[in-house]
Amino acid sequence: MSVDAVLSALAREEPQSIARLVEWLRIPSVSTDPAYRDQVRRAAQWCADQLKASGLTVSLKETGNVTGGVGSGHPIVLGHCPGSPDYRGPHVLFYGHYDVQPPDPLELWESPPFEPLIHKDGRERIVARGAVDDKGQVMMFLEALRAWKAVTGRVGGGAKFTVMIEGEEESSSVNLKRFIQDNKPTLGECGVCVISDTGMLSPTQPAITYGVRGLAYTEVTLHAAN
Repeated sequence: MSVDAVLSALAREEPQSIARLVEWLRIPSVSTDPAYRDQVRRAAQWCADQLKASGLTVSLKETGNVTGGVGSGHPIVLGHCPGSPDYRGPHVLFYGHYDVQPPDPLELWESPPFEPLIHKDGRERIVARGAVDDKGQVMMFLEALRAWKAVTGRVGGGAKFTVMIEGEEESSSVNLKRFIQDNKPTLGECGVCVISDTGMLSPTQPAITYGVRGLAYTEVTLHAAN
């Protein structure tokens, strides 16, 4: 199946795709503030529903200490599609996150952070918390899955995917290491990891980042004379 057919489908569906992104951006999934806990879960379920609509097998995985079926941390959206019998490529792990940073200070916003505003003053763009970190990037992947399924009739276009969308990236991913260890047999089957939480050179210059090194935190204490 030609990639051009999928790109054409994406172009035709663009207004609906933007509407879906706006709907997701309206959910204030601030992972650092306990007051937004229910909204964070709501954003996770929204993402899971989109993956299910594209044919993936999806579940919300609880994190942290689980009591009564609900974890103390925010859930991880985990999805799978097995790939077509003729698929010979790698098993791809797609990682992203659905939580967003706190919008404070609110007085610096020109429009409410969770009421997405589409600007068309020369360069069309969506202004909202999470539009570029990371719901916007993840949405590109979700819409690609939707288009490949619609055009080819095959989940993931026939590729073999594991999808892991986290809900605590903006709060230091405190439960991610434990989750990876607990799910090592499943995640260990993946041969390559794709992340869409990187930057562009400019609004007209997209970029492919082919390697990331993570972050290193250092605390330095200096002792000197009074």
